[in-house]
Amino acid sequence: MVRAKGRTGRTGRPLGALLVLAGLLVAAVTATAQAATRVDSARIWPAPEHTRMVFDTAAPVEHTVFALDNPPRLVIDMRNASLQADFSKLDLSGSPVQRIRSATRNGNDLRVVLDLREDIKPRSFLLEPNQQYGHRLVVDLIQEGRSALPAADKPILRDTGDGKRDIVVVIDAGHGGEDPGAIGPGGTHEKDVVFRMSKVLESLINSKPGYTARLTRTGDYYIDLRSRTLLARKHKADLFVSVHADAFRTSQPSGASVFALSQRGATSETARWLAQSENRSDLIGGEGGVTLGDKDDMLAGVLLDLSMTASINASVGVGDYVLRKLGGVTKLHKPGVEQAAFAVLRSPDMPSILVEAGFISNPQEERRLASQSHQKTIAEAVFRGIDAYFNATPPPGTLLAWQKRNGESLVSEYRIQRGDTLSGVARRNQISVTELKRHNNLNNDRLVVGQTLQIPSS
Repeated sequence: MVRAKGRTGRTGRPLGALLVLAGLLVAAVTATAQAATRVDSARIWPAPEHTRMVFDTAAPVEHTVFALDNPPRLVIDMRNASLQADFSKLDLSGSPVQRIRSATRNGNDLRVVLDLREDIKPRSFLLEPNQQYGHRLVVDLIQEGRSALPAADKPILRDTGDGKRDIVVVIDAGHGGEDPGAIGPGGTHEKDVVFRMSKVLESLINSKPGYTARLTRTGDYYIDLRSRTLLARKHKADLFVSVHADAFRTSQPSGASVFALSQRGATSETARWLAQSENRSDLIGGEGGVTLGDKDDMLAGVLLDLSMTASINASVGVGDYVLRKLGGVTKLHKPGVEQAAFAVLRSPDMPSILVEAGFISNPQEERRLASQSHQKTIAEAVFRGIDAYFNATPPPGTLLAWQKRNGESLVSEYRIQRGDTLSGVARRNQISVTELKRHNNLNNDRLVVGQTLQIPSS
């Protein structure tokens, strides 16, 4: 029997084997191409001085970012990546981005081009998965020359020039933008709860003569922790209040808390201020205070330590007032003011407290925190605590200090807002409903939005 011989290639291997090998190579190349990292979606978060663009990716992605001018553009190259996101659905209003284009580059890479309205300074980094998101590429478009204090938010102190300035309270709604904070079992985001609560607190403070309130963030965007404190110092704040909603790994803990800076946090912050030259020339105690720029290390350290100690003592003082008022409307997690090394509390020249409105990780407390009525109740309690503290120890040169010094009992005005009740207005201003009705010649408890009430000072 004669057996037919198979054909061979120039390597001497059977041609069939070569075809199989070639097929395997093609399959490997195809598999490699298919393994390109997917860009599944994108988000954009405009803020006053920068815009953050976030790309959700299936895995960490190698990338380069560079800016071009005439016209201004930002190019984002992602190695071995494929686009699944639909950029046309992004709302670009409020950002420097006019249009987003994309194309495949070098066969496997993805190029995204942002057409810009103005020149920006780019910054990019990768984020690991968290409770809400997977892998992310973050690109910040920093609009140099823009202030983190929008024109509408610059301090406008109601100061008549005769030592009756307003007390300035800066309210910091925690988290924001890409950072949701803690997420409750029902899906409630901490960043949303505390922002709404902070807006209510801002309105309450601004409605009381002798006070001005400012927010560190006025929308859903992220501000780093150090910048929050810096904003408060630019506003020349008499008090910094950071609002949060606590979380724990189990659902049992509940109750509100108030924190001030710990001594450990104060010690590390003192070292940081002394080590950084830009802080050495900064003012301790605001305008007319003490500068460290012309002091030797030992004297600067002593002055800074004294300022930090005074700031902590004042923080614990105001925190105690706020905690007592919170205890009248909700459960407390701990009976006294706690102290921790939170970065947002580390200001050497202004009292700073952090209010945990409750545990969002507790299902019952999450439902309360998500309700507008409870948010208003917490905000009112915080304001009553702040007002009680400053009435007892008003800063020099303020309207409250003038009133206390002169024993004046002035009548102020309050314009009724949606949701106000007569009992609520009376409670916030620490007077009785009967007294409020008598001063305004009211025969019943009915109020109309826009109505002005005369408020006798307590």
